[in-house]
Parts: sequence; C-alpha cells; structure tokens
Amino acid sequence: MTNNIFTLDSTQTHFQDLKHLLNNSRQIALSNNAIHCIEKCREYLYNKVASSDASFYGINTGFGYLQNVKIDKNQLEQLQKNLLISHACGMGEEVPEPIVKLMLALKIKSLSYGHSGVQLTTVQRLVDMYNKEVLPVIFTQGSLGASGDLAPLSHLSLPLLGLGEVKYKGVKYPSEVLLDELDWASIQLQSKEGLALINGTQFMSAYGIYILIQAERLVHWANAIAAISFDAFDCVADPLNANIHRVRSHTGQVSIAEKLRCLLHGSQIGAQQKQQVQDPYSFRCIPQVHGASADAIEYVKSVFIKEINSVTDNPNIFPDEDLIVSGGNFHGQPLAISLDFLSIALAEIGSISERRTYQLISGQRNLPAFLVKNPGLNSGFMIPQYTAAGIVSENKQLCTPASVDSIPSSNNQEDHVSMGANAATKCKRVVDNLEKILAIELLTAVQALEFRRPLKTSEPLEKIITAFRKEIPFNETDRLLHDDMKVALEFLQQEVDSIIGA
Repeated sequence: MTNNIFTLDSTQTHFQDLKHLLNNSRQIALSNNAIHCIEKCREYLYNKVASSDASFYGINTGFGYLQNVKIDKNQLEQLQKNLLISHACGMGEEVPEPIVKLMLALKIKSLSYGHSGVQLTTVQRLVDMYNKEVLPVIFTQGSLGASGDLAPLSHLSLPLLGLGEVKYKGVKYPSEVLLDELDWASIQLQSKEGLALINGTQFMSAYGIYILIQAERLVHWANAIAAISFDAFDCVADPLNANIHRVRSHTGQVSIAEKLRCLLHGSQIGAQQKQQVQDPYSFRCIPQVHGASADAIEYVKSVFIKEINSVTDNPNIFPDEDLIVSGGNFHGQPLAISLDFLSIALAEIGSISERRTYQLISGQRNLPAFLVKNPGLNSGFMIPQYTAAGIVSENKQLCTPASVDSIPSSNNQEDHVSMGANAATKCKRVVDNLEKILAIELLTAVQALEFRRPLKTSEPLEKIITAFRKEIPFNETDRLLHDDMKVALEFLQQEVDSIIGA
C-alpha cells in the first residue's frame, strides 16, 4: 500500500485500512499475487467445465430450487447474464454512495483470493468503477441475507453488462450511456461469474463497516459530551476512581473511566465542594454503560474484519486440490446477529445520553428550569429533550432483532435465512439516530455549563466549548432551536480529538 494506492488481495485488510479508504480519495489496485490467483482459478474452471460432463451447482445448472436443471455448455454465458437480470429486484431507498463504494471494494477483496472462478477483466472493471467513482444504483430492500445479498449485488453488477443505472460525478445515468462515454465495453460473463458476483455478503458487510466507522467516532464524542454534562450537573468525581474499575475490570469500563478522568482533569467545577453524596445513574454509571457498548462494538468489529477477509460466494473453487465445492459461506448469520448486537450497543449510548439531557433541564443543582432565563415566558430547552426522547424510543423499536426471523424462499430450498440485510439497514438508522441524540445533549450540556461561570471546566472540554460557541451562541431567550440542533449535528461530523488536540 502506498499513500495513494490501496492494494487488495489475500493479505489481511484491517479496520483502519477501510477507515482510511473511506475517508480519503485513495485508489485501489489488485496485487500481482491477486492477479495470478484470479487467472489461475479461471483457467482451472474453464478447463474443468470443458472436459467434464459433471454437474457443478450454478456453473452448469440452474439456481436454488432449480439446481437439478442441467444447462447446455453453449448456454452458460446466457445463464450468468440471466441470473443478474432476474435477481436485480431491489426496492426501497437508494443505498448511500459511501456504502456503495465499500460494497465495490469488499466484492473485489473477496474475488481477489482466487476461489471464485471469475475473469480478471471482470474484477478489473470493478476496480475501474471504484477508482472512477462510477457507482451503481442499489436499493436497500431485497436481500434475505442468506443466498448472498442477491438483489443488492445484482444491482451492483448490472453496470458490468451495460444495464441498470449508475451515479457519476453527481449525475445518474443509464449504465449503457456511461459505458459509451467512458469507452468501456460491456463484460461478457463466463461460466460461474454471475453467481460469484451476487453470492456474497458485501451488502451487509459494507453497511457494518460503515456503521462501525461512525460508531467509533460517536463513542469518542459520547465520552466527551458526557464529561461536559458531568461538570454541568456538578457531579461527584468518586465514581471515576480507578480503584472502583480495577475490581470490576471490563476492558471498556476501565478504559472509559480513565478517559473521563483525563477529560475532566484540572476542572475548577470538579474541584469545588459538592453538596450531594451521589449522582443519578446516568452520570454515575457512564463508564459501566458506555464501556459495555464499547466492548460490544469491538466484538462486532472483530466479526466484520473476519468476514471481509473471507471468500463468501458459492460454490468455492480450489484449483490446487482439484475441487469445486458447494457450501453456504454466503449465509449472513454471523453478521446478522452481530448487527443486532451493535444496534443494542449504540441504542444504549443514546438512551443514557437522553437521561443526562433530561437531568440538565430539570431545574436541579442550581440550574434554571429548562436552562433559560425567565422560564415560563421562555420554554428554553424543554422540547429538544422531547425530540431526543422520541428518537430514543424509535431506537428501542429498531433494536427488535432481525436475526431471529426467517422466511423460507426458493420453494423451501433456502429454508433458513439470516435477515442480515434488514439488520444492517436498521442498524444504520440507529447510528444516525444516536448522532442526533448526542447533538442534543451537547447543545444542552454547553448551555448548562455556562451557568457555572466564572468557574471553568477542564482545558480539553473548554476547547470543545469554545469551538462549539463559534457555531452556536448562548441561548438568552427563545429562538428557533431546530436550527441550532442541525448545526450541532454538523459539528459532530468532526473527530473530537482534532478539536482537543489529543
């Protein structure tokens, strides 16, 4: 990997690699080893099919329930084209462009191992599409998360044939039109290629990686915002004492308690004498709650990194062993369960955040009711908490697991499916909602902390407050808080460490 080129092959791809790939305008390329493996596998498959009358699932047979229908050798190319056309049955909203880019990269990664039987020209076209940002139009609904993400990956693959639609430089085109403009010939699919393209978990995987990248940023923000709320509510520091966490040593809990101690170190507000002995759980138990979610996120991350470094189409081809083996690596159960777990972990960070927002506007600890002068005449921050509560409730509803559901398909040949695609799309809604909830807490906490002046909080937190106040001034009297909430949401798009200089 150079600064501008990210190489995809069987070498382990790490989470930070994908994060940098998504956040930077980096090109991708196949390594020489990947090229060799792809060509070797394709040559083996070509010779095997040409010299044998045996049936190989999806290579010279029908698909799913039609597995026993033998296809003539002179119809194998048409079989693969028909597969893509017939399976492109997506509905719903369009998949966001960053996730489409990840889908392309992860599909290339899976094919680069040389166990899928595809042509090098097919994989190289996917590379060119990624590098030129020719992004297929894909839809959120249609996958059961079991026979691979069939419908979404079919839409991903249609432009190879000059079919479907793509987005290019912000404009949507029929694929055929853009291929002509770029002077790209359509790909003539060979045996097994259509199945290799649409069997796989890249829809679920791309969603999961995207969500995990957002989750990592938002966990850092959640800790910083909670620390501001902690001082704004004039909390007792004892629950952050390292000894407490040493005797219940969950990794996330210990780490976040230490992070909060660092964030609050040197606070004048924290140093003053407290009137209360204890604080509500939403402040006292931040390390335990945030920590449990952080541990869950790390576990889910390990599952997804395992998945994106895997071959997930079917059948798998092993040239060195002279094997073509049909199995079920396309089944999304590991991802579905993990995405449901991730939804719960993210929702809980939002749930405790809303409780801190509620406490801050409640008129306790010498803070004015609803954090505004002349409450009654002014409603102040009353309704942002309503909004946060409504979003928290929505997240609770979205945490109903998708992975426990299954609806048989393909005439009961595919009789247990993961529903991982539904788990993925609703998990994205959860992480998007979490960002809104945290934006409301930040808006509320900074307002509350102003009532502690002239005392200051810690240096890192004062940096956040100063940067935030450049965007949103103190609320003296009622104004259109919707606008402030939108600006607060945009503020969270930054990495918190870039503000505090960590």
